[in-house]
Amino acid sequence: MNQQERRNSLIRYLLDEDPQYRDIRIPASDAAQKQLLRALMNVRMPKEADPEFLAIQDAYLQEELKQKGITDFRELKPLQKGIYLWQGDITLLACDAIVNAANSAMCGCFVPNHTCIDNCIHTFAGIQLRAECNRQMNQLRAKYGPDYEQPTAVPMLTDGYNLPAKKVIHIVGPIVDARLTKALEQDLAACYKNTLDMCLENGLHSVAFCCISTGVFHFPNKRAAEIAVQAVTEWLSEHPDAMERVIFNVFKDEDKTYYETELQ
Repeated sequence: MNQQERRNSLIRYLLDEDPQYRDIRIPASDAAQKQLLRALMNVRMPKEADPEFLAIQDAYLQEELKQKGITDFRELKPLQKGIYLWQGDITLLACDAIVNAANSAMCGCFVPNHTCIDNCIHTFAGIQLRAECNRQMNQLRAKYGPDYEQPTAVPMLTDGYNLPAKKVIHIVGPIVDARLTKALEQDLAACYKNTLDMCLENGLHSVAFCCISTGVFHFPNKRAAEIAVQAVTEWLSEHPDAMERVIFNVFKDEDKTYYETELQ
């Protein structure tokens, strides 16, 4: 199978899986097909899939990854001892773990083709990631009640599946509804420190942090960068040689400037 054949097979499976989508026609262009496939993966509820579908999906995502190009964390140059800054797509970074800015339901973004990092990570990891997140949340709901939602700054560890990163650490950052408070700043710092604690507990020596809580969670970008750098620096000073590389991953030029300033 080539990529177009794999893509069409995946689309047909997902359209046939749900009666409400069965009348949708597969578009002709590659770009439109990719958009449709991503949308169908985004809205699919966590459930089992046919092993043949998973094999085709994995082959498709791995080839897409190969075509985009992977960045190995060992190629990066430090700005400080053990601390790195990298601007790019976190789903293309090969390291022990990447951090996902998740919501409290912890099952990814269900908005078709949304550009948030949660959507991107779930899309390019494959449908297995949502299924694993759901299994873990079901276990937590069985323990804490059916209305359980993941608290702020409590990380969850999953496999990376079709991502170049071995693991994904999902964490809910603080949401700034009105004004920024000291408690929200402390919660954001806890996101970084608790994630690093999880890395230490699980033998993960390289981790890439996204800009937690910025964007739709409305945490001011500059202040978020200041807190992130301070929290990571403090943790590393308390745990010397525990991490080989801590990477701050940014996408926007604005955030790159803020982190460069903090890491001078």
